Parts: sequence; C-alpha cells; structure tokens
Amino acid sequence: MQFNELNLSQELIMAVDELGFQEMTEIQERSIPLLLEGADVIGRSNTGTGKTAAFGIPAIESIENNGSHNVQVLILCPTRELAMQACEELKKFAKFKTWVRPVAVYGGASMDKQIHDLKRGADIVVGTPGRVMDHMRRRTLKLENIRTVILDEADEMLDMGFRDDIESILSEVPSERQTVLFSATMPPEILAITKKYQNDPVIIKIEAKSKTVDLIEQFYFEVAMGRKTDALKLLLAAYSPKSSMVFCNTKKMVDELTEELLKGGFKAAGLHGDMKQGQRTQVMNSFKGGSISVLVATDVAARGIDVSGIDAVFNYDIPQDNEYYIHRIGRTGRAGLAGVAYTLISGRRQVAELREISRFTKAEIKEKDLPDKNSIIENKINEIVQNVTELAGNEISQKAFDTVDKLAENGTDFRNIAAALISEKINDAVSTLPEFDMPKPLKRSQSKPGAKTVKVEISIGRNQRTAPNFILGALVDATGMPGRDFGKIDIFDKHTTVEVPESESDYVIDSMNSGKINGHKVEVKLYEGGDKEKRPFNKEQRFRANGGNNSGKDSRPRRFSDKKTFDRPDASPDRRRRPKNKH
Repeated sequence: MQFNELNLSQELIMAVDELGFQEMTEIQERSIPLLLEGADVIGRSNTGTGKTAAFGIPAIESIENNGSHNVQVLILCPTRELAMQACEELKKFAKFKTWVRPVAVYGGASMDKQIHDLKRGADIVVGTPGRVMDHMRRRTLKLENIRTVILDEADEMLDMGFRDDIESILSEVPSERQTVLFSATMPPEILAITKKYQNDPVIIKIEAKSKTVDLIEQFYFEVAMGRKTDALKLLLAAYSPKSSMVFCNTKKMVDELTEELLKGGFKAAGLHGDMKQGQRTQVMNSFKGGSISVLVATDVAARGIDVSGIDAVFNYDIPQDNEYYIHRIGRTGRAGLAGVAYTLISGRRQVAELREISRFTKAEIKEKDLPDKNSIIENKINEIVQNVTELAGNEISQKAFDTVDKLAENGTDFRNIAAALISEKINDAVSTLPEFDMPKPLKRSQSKPGAKTVKVEISIGRNQRTAPNFILGALVDATGMPGRDFGKIDIFDKHTTVEVPESESDYVIDSMNSGKINGHKVEVKLYEGGDKEKRPFNKEQRFRANGGNNSGKDSRPRRFSDKKTFDRPDASPDRRRRPKNKH
C-alpha cells in the first residue's frame, strides 16, 4: 500500500514524498489507519520495521493548528538515543506542518535548555521516563491536555526498571485518551499494563523476526581462547566493511576492544551507558558521517540507534539473551536489504549457546574458516592492481609525466618508481593485520574411561590467590569437557598442574592458552617437572586451603572426579558446590 493512498493532509504527503517513502511496511500499513481513527493499539514488532513512522505520522496529523502549543502527544522511549532519533524523525515528517513542535527530553542533557524548549511551546514530547518525571515534578511539563500516549520499545523500558515511572506517568494523563504500545515481546508485565491502561486495544502482530533473519547471511568463526581480538582484526581487514557494528556484553569490554582496534589502525569508537550524552552524540554523528567505520557497543546503548546501510555486524560476545541476537543482526538487514552477521566463539560451551540461538531463530548459522593472512594480502594486492589499472586508463596530467621524467633523469628506474608507490599502498593496506597468523582451534577427540593421562602446567598459582575451583571452572568453560575428565589439581606458588587425558592434551592447551583465570592471563603447556615436583602444600598451607579446618587430615588437592564435588559430573562452574568436610 502506498502512503498517498492514506487519508493524510497534503503537508504530510509532501514530507513523506521528500523523504523518499512510497510503499508502507507491514506495521505502517496495519497501524496508521487505526491510529488515525483514534483506536488503542498494541503493536508487536521488532526494531527496524518502521515503527517510528507508524506512530509518528498519525501523531503529527492529530495536532490541530490552533496556536495553543499545549502538549497533546507524549511518546516514552527507553533510551536517550531512541528519544533523540524519534524526535528527529517527527521533525522531518512535520516539515511542512510548521505549527507542530516536537521536543525531546532525556537525561544527560541540559535541563535548562529543555525547560526553555518546553516553555516556547511543544505539541509533542518525546522522552525517557525518568526525565519526563523530572519535568512533571518541576511543573515544566503539564499533561492535562494529553490526547495520545505512545510507549515505544515497552519491553525494553520494563527491563530497564521503568515500570513504576511509566505507571506514575499514565496515572497523571487524562483517562480519555488514546494509548498506543509497541513492543518486540509480550511478557506478563506488558500484558498487565495493557489491561490496566488500554481500552479494547487492537493487537497487530508482525512476524518480522524470521523475515529479517532470512535476509541476513549468518556465519560463525571458532577461534582459540583469548584470540578473538586478533580474529576480529583479520575479519575487518579481509572484508573491509565501510560501516560495521561490533557487539560486546560489558562496558569494560567495549572500552578495551575499542582501544585495541584503535592501536591496530582501525577507525573505531565505543558506545555504552557510562558515556556522557555529548560524547555519545559525537560518536553517533561521526559514525553516521563515515569518519568512524567501526562502532563497538553494548546492547542497551545500541537500542534505539537508527543507522541505515551497515555492511556487517560482529558478535564479539555471544548475546546474553536470544532476542538480543535478533536485534543485533537486524542492524545489517534493514528495510528489505540483505546483510551479513559474524559471530566469534571460543570453547564448546559457546558452540552450544550458538546452536541454541540457531534453533531459536530457525536460521542456519554456518561455520566459516578465518581468512588466512597471506590470502588477505593477496586480495589486497589484487585490489591495488585493479585500482592502478583503472587509474592508468584515465587521463593523466602532464605534471605527473614531467615528475616521472625528472625522476628518470636523476637515474631512478621506471620499475622502481612504480614498485615504490605500490609498496606504500600495500603497506597501508596490511598494516592493521595482526603480526601472526591465527591458529585454528583443535577439535577435541572423545577420551575413553581409564585413558592414559598427562599433566599440563598453568602459569598461575598460590601467589595469584588461585584455588582448585577457579582452575577447574576455567578448564570446563574453555574446553566444554565435563569436570570428571580432569584429574588431580596441584597448586604451587607460581604454577598449577592438572591431570588431563593424553588424547585431549593438545586440545586443552590450545583452548586455554592466553585465556584468563581469576583475572590473570595464563599460559598453558605440557608439564615437564618429572620426579622433581615439590609437594604443593605444607602443613600450614594445607590448614589455610582447607578453610581453617584443623582436623589433622591431609588436605592435599583431591582428584576432582570425586562425585561429591559437583551436583552432577558435567556441571558448569556456576553450579559447583564446595565439597563437604567428612569430619
């Protein structure tokens, strides 16, 4: 259905045409007519389906040109970015309705400026719940003339703890109003709000999830523990996306990864909730403008960002929620365009987590080998050859020929001239590659009960305040092997030894190397101590390691195949129990 088929004012039709909108998305086609009629609506739709236009166009159309400038429409959003983005979109739609004044209010920005904007007159207020409440308390935002309330990304607002604020706001709004709610999911909390505050709402369910995922090619790369950053650098160098988003689960990881990418010569910037609003705005403007090509972000910070044309999405960390995976990869397949998403995983547990995501999305996530460094260089050279060939076919200035002749007169060979210029281009193209090739993680074999064991040595010990449960937890997490596969753990001052099946030793070493235990980076190798190995605990140390239990019993590290150590033999580290003392 076309926008010009709707019963819209001429001013809105002009704005829509200028923005290049013609065909409506499904959520727009089904929502706009109902909202224009004043119906309460529940729209279940994911990010990237055109929700802002779906509620924004009817909101603008509802504002009468009577010069009052009382707030008639209130739109609540979960994040500052989404509030800013929605307000900017509304301003574009209202371009030719000059009497309509949308104003955004959100935390992290000047309260005085927002008060000034509100006093000048605002017909539509777009804001985050916390800042809206602040203005209500100051009486700088009055709600008695509200005719429409819109909750955008309602599920995310509840996840962020805004339920009390939302209910307080809705209780202050006139009961005779239109209430509109958009949400990607429908948890019980959402249903409770709809039941309490909406009047016979029409439910619109858009199955955009599978459509969005189907348009996106999805791949994963299994890399050795501790090598994800190098793998990401290789991928960015190999595929050279003009714009990409990299998702991490923590703010700390965003900061660390951004710093590493900047050191590698990539145009990267981070985005997370601890940043000041001015910084966040600057980062987003730089990313939209193209001066930053890699945006590293957390899920919450990226929620509500509306950036089109992202070439690739990278999941540096596996998302903590399956729904987040949908939101992440949807950034690269918006508005019917194809996209590509890459996920980096280390260890068998993450393989299982990704398999669960694949089942959840009903989409195939294909394994792919990391590009070889030499093949990347070869591709870069081919690109340079193609580029130089095209340049040589274009018109070349006489000054350039004169410069070449001058170099030749000074005894410089033509071949050397070309080679020197091309060499500089090659160096620029490959300078961001890691200094070493990425090792491919070994695939584990299945060890049989009673198989021969060997010891591996881990470069962490009592001096780093480690304990057997830290060691075992890291081994299980990195390898995906059950705890019963590991034998005796002996902790010394500067290192620890662990018995592992001989057939699995290479896999264990490869999975654990350059990983972290209790915050310390570790190196792992085959143990070569032989008979010279010292007893790891003296009497006093055994007393401390045994939790101060002076039972007189020998408290040397036990084999962690003891069934009393875990709820079940293959339990994950977070399910471990401390063994009960027999005495």
